[in-house]
Amino acid sequence: MLTVNIVSLGCSKNLVDSERLLKCLHDSGCEIMFDASPEQLEKKCPDPRNRIVIVNTCGFISDAKEESINTLLEWGSLRTAGHISRLICMGCLSERYRKELPDMIPEVDSWHGKHDWAEIVGELVKNRPAMMTYDRIITTPRHHAYLKIAEGCNRFCAFCAIPLITGRYHSRPIEEIENEVKELVKRGVREFNVIAQDLSHYGTDLYGKSALAELVDRLADIEGVEWIRLHYAYPADFPLDVLDVMARRDNVCKYLDIALQHISDNVLENMRRHITSRQTRELLAEMRRRVPGLHIRTTLMVGFPGEGEKEFQELLDFVKEQKFERMGAFAYCEEDDTYAALNLDDQIPQDVKQKRLDTLMALQEEISLQHQLEKVGMELDVVIDREDNDYYIGRTQWDSPEVDPEVLIKKTRPCKRGDVIRVKITEALPFELIAVPVV
Repeated sequence: MLTVNIVSLGCSKNLVDSERLLKCLHDSGCEIMFDASPEQLEKKCPDPRNRIVIVNTCGFISDAKEESINTLLEWGSLRTAGHISRLICMGCLSERYRKELPDMIPEVDSWHGKHDWAEIVGELVKNRPAMMTYDRIITTPRHHAYLKIAEGCNRFCAFCAIPLITGRYHSRPIEEIENEVKELVKRGVREFNVIAQDLSHYGTDLYGKSALAELVDRLADIEGVEWIRLHYAYPADFPLDVLDVMARRDNVCKYLDIALQHISDNVLENMRRHITSRQTRELLAEMRRRVPGLHIRTTLMVGFPGEGEKEFQELLDFVKEQKFERMGAFAYCEEDDTYAALNLDDQIPQDVKQKRLDTLMALQEEISLQHQLEKVGMELDVVIDREDNDYYIGRTQWDSPEVDPEVLIKKTRPCKRGDVIRVKITEALPFELIAVPVV
């Protein structure tokens, strides 16, 4: 029997693809492992002739590409030494650079694109069973899962290669997504992190208009769904009616991940973001008006072509003004074949980009601490994700897995993973809260 280890790199959307492939391989009779080390794989499968490794790569930015290539090289050395019998590459990196990569890493036996699950399984087994389009094996803790509702992107921002990799936007039908959620609820999933490259565009290709509000409302009706959290909205053409659903439904988290990238009109125009500074501020004000207590997570970019000291100061002033509850940032890096790479000079030195990034994140750390301190004394519901020697570790409705602050809960009574408990916040750090259970 073949033992297949899938190594999944990159974003949560990639993770869902890996989970679907795991299910297909399992149903085809393979032993499956997820993100296993070479030692774990050897222990599970003593015969190296039956060890297969599939690397699901990321090709979004230079750091992700480097991680993907290094991972392939590490497993490639084991392939050359005979410790595994086959090394397969799939995902965004190989989708984009399938012609160039085989000469760079000859240790890889076969190269596949982002969605070549049937070809990969057919390469390993003779009889591949039929597969439901949404069926997968969840690799996250049992109580929460990512829910991918669309693939691709139509925006073509100047800096972004995603549309070149994933193609045009393609929404999944509402009924199919509902069926997936109902099935996952049966398996014990209660928290659903809804993801797409662009939530704002959901449904326009199928229904002629945004259907995000309708989708979220219908998912909230499903018995057993306790938390729904929305990730990766686009500010231009944002569907405001989803805010009304968020305000009205108790099981829709007061949380929105919306990447704004910048606030300077000059930079936004260079980025081809199709929104102005004034429109951005009006959108944020409307979001907070419609959803009291909303926590906004955003991502910002420094060092994009055209960002001088004036534009960077605009960005700092904007962050001071908005006081985002959650914020990440990164320095611009030119991506092959994007509009910016082909038409704009990357004229800002790397050390200047890094200094701006450090300044921006230091400011956000101060703002984050302010928000955290405001929660001291509050009683909140927290889901338990794991435990260490001293604390149970969980999250509030305002915290997405892996990227947002956590709550460290003192062990005054037994809890287990997946429990939702009431706690009182006693201390605050910039990215952690300390709490005790409420008796």
